[in-house]
Amino acid sequence: MPHRSVPQPAAPDESAGGQPADLRPFMAAFPTGVSVVTTLDSDSVPHGLTCTSLASVALEPATLVVCIRAASPTLAVLLTEGHFALNLLHERARGTSDLFASGAPDRFDRVEWRLPLGAGGPHLTADAHAVADCAVVRTVGFGDHTAVFAEVRRVTVRDDRQPLLYGLRRYAPWSAAAAAPQPAAQPTPHRGLPAALRPAAPEGGTRVVR
Repeated sequence: MPHRSVPQPAAPDESAGGQPADLRPFMAAFPTGVSVVTTLDSDSVPHGLTCTSLASVALEPATLVVCIRAASPTLAVLLTEGHFALNLLHERARGTSDLFASGAPDRFDRVEWRLPLGAGGPHLTADAHAVADCAVVRTVGFGDHTAVFAEVRRVTVRDDRQPLLYGLRRYAPWSAAAAAPQPAAQPTPHRGLPAALRPAAPEGGTRVVR
């Protein structure tokens, strides 16, 4: 009977010292757009926070998810009222991102905002290049955050502004990233073909196979 090896369990990583992994450096290496989640409580007092943890979930029905710290007062209001606005900040709104991340109690007094008819929360008219008005459909708590799944009821987009990006613990404007020159195309390797059968590159240049 042939010998069959049995997989062995991986040895514990002693270098980690038994400590849980710190996810922050990993996620810092994944640049994202920057948004501000806004909502109103039952007394029409606005609440909001800066959020970079969001993603689209489905196109039909139009659904997205935002992940918010479980202890956030804004989250408590959002869950009670069942709706919010997601403001995507443009590249000149770094100060607004920092303001709403600070939790300053007067943050809505220091920005321009309005509440259109049917809005899920305040629209940051001077700082957002796109706004989605959302209704909460489901929540999932995990660890120290809550994932809020929401159906998008309306989207407003301004084409004259560009997104603000955040990664590696610093901001960057989309216009600067988009203006960077594209890397030169690389020739496609012809694996498996004898050298004599490979197409020759023109003199003084590189042949690009598409």
